Amino acid sequence: MTMAVDAAGHMDRIYRWQVGFYDLTRKYYLLGRDQLISDLRPPEGGSILEVGCGTGRNLIRAARAYPHARLFGFDISDVMLGEARVAVERAGLTSRIHLAKADAASFDPQALFGESAFDRVFCSYTLSMIPPWRETIDRALAATAPAGRLHIVDFGEQDGLPGWFGRALRAWLRSFSVEPRSELRGVLAIAAQDEGRTVKAADLWRGYAVSTIVGPRAGA
Repeated sequence: MTMAVDAAGHMDRIYRWQVGFYDLTRKYYLLGRDQLISDLRPPEGGSILEVGCGTGRNLIRAARAYPHARLFGFDISDVMLGEARVAVERAGLTSRIHLAKADAASFDPQALFGESAFDRVFCSYTLSMIPPWRETIDRALAATAPAGRLHIVDFGEQDGLPGWFGRALRAWLRSFSVEPRSELRGVLAIAAQDEGRTVKAADLWRGYAVSTIVGPRAGA
């Protein structure tokens, strides 16, 4: 519990001063988020969960893209959740988007939302911010229905970009406690195999980001 409280306080300290203009600035470098949302394509009346929903920006876009879906999201930061609640209310989507506070590495979807699993689960630039990111992947997969999919987009290794760019980007990201996960593909491949699922990964913009989809369980 202490670790979760420390993590929540750390996130609040990072975002308290920038939450008002967070979405305006992030659109220039959190690339691939809208493509992820376009790829979700939940079944009619299906459920979508965002792990680390931040300001609610992605959930609002997903709600508009899929008007018959049920949407859920959580974050560990009170600052971000406060912004998300305001944004969801402003968008007129409080009846469709359900928000809660939770730790991504240990969340219980049944306790939070009364849902045991979701048709689509997604992580948008969250794993690079969460120190126990492997545990977060395990929890996200556990919350993905057998016939569902887990979608992830996050920073890649930038191996197709000039070296100076990658070094500068990583140094800048570290100032926000963001660290690209070089082992992400391998960890996802093992986790998917253990779950009997397929995994498909693609580099975006010469490795600037990586997009991954973990598919349904075999036979689901």
